[in-house]
Amino acid sequence: MDFQTAEVSLQGDREVNQDRLGVLISDTEVMLTVCDGMGGHEDGELAARTAVEVFTAQFKEQKPAIGAAPAFLRDAIEQAHQQVVRAGIRKPLDHRPRTTATLCVISAAQAVWAHVGDSRVYLLRRNEVLRRTRDHSAVESLFQRGAISEAQMLTHPMRNFVEECLGGEPDLPRIEISEATALETGDVILLCSDGFWAPLEMSVVAERLCTEPDLQESLEELAQEAAAAASPHSDNVTAVAFRLE
Repeated sequence: MDFQTAEVSLQGDREVNQDRLGVLISDTEVMLTVCDGMGGHEDGELAARTAVEVFTAQFKEQKPAIGAAPAFLRDAIEQAHQQVVRAGIRKPLDHRPRTTATLCVISAAQAVWAHVGDSRVYLLRRNEVLRRTRDHSAVESLFQRGAISEAQMLTHPMRNFVEECLGGEPDLPRIEISEATALETGDVILLCSDGFWAPLEMSVVAERLCTEPDLQESLEELAQEAAAAASPHSDNVTAVAFRLE
């Protein structure tokens, strides 16, 4: 495969950056991940870092081909959840480390991805958003039922209510895993925290990431724009991207 990857993580207006990312490239596979340590909980940074470390170790050990990717994603996320739970087991439930998770494996010009929480995976094609994951959140549920519009999701008073995460309760979270998706030349896979996707118009993001020649430069500029658009209350802003050349 001929491809570009890019990554960026900004602190924004928060006291610390609780987001973590990973981009790993083997001889034939690529792994992308973004985890957002959940605000309002202690050690969100620890939770996100733990999850990325588990994903990284599992990928280096297994280097899964595309046929094995769904099982790899589920197993890696379940292991990460258990590790994050263990990290906070001595704390009161409301103060245990928690994180969202996105994870994607790309091999042989095909991609499989998984997510937990409200960090997202986007498939961008021909300057448009072809697909995106559906958040495990209260406002996404309202949107899917037709109770609010997608624009109203961004300002709804329940917009910060995340319904699934790694960590906290020992019970496994709901893990959404895509089918294997064939990629076309120019396709972009984007993984990002809500600090990236919420302030930006994603149609603009799609056009720029699909067309601008330097993927890293484009992603960095978009992250800066997301932080500026949400200032003075911007969240951590984190994203990784892959473009098939």
